[in-house]
Amino acid sequence: MGATASVNFQPLGGGRAARSGEPIMITKEVRPALVALPRGGVELVEGHHHDLTDEPRLFFVHYRAVGDAVSLARAIRRAVDTTNVVPMPGGAA
Repeated sequence: MGATASVNFQPLGGGRAARSGEPIMITKEVRPALVALPRGGVELVEGHHHDLTDEPRLFFVHYRAVGDAVSLARAIRRAVDTTNVVPMPGGAA
């Protein structure tokens, strides 16, 4: 069993994009991310967990947004930076 996070990006043309995603966070990461996303124009859709006994407790936070692609990418990055995510080797910094 495992957990994964998704980030979806759909170009709309003219520098605009539709974004949606489902980052997975531990309890202490949820509140900072829930503050960061709306500040960047990202709509929170829902938050939930799947397991009653998971340890550490994992929360799935769904979001969506439509707007300037670069601004949305920066907003989502600010939210990710509030978590303990470790970038993959060779990934974007």
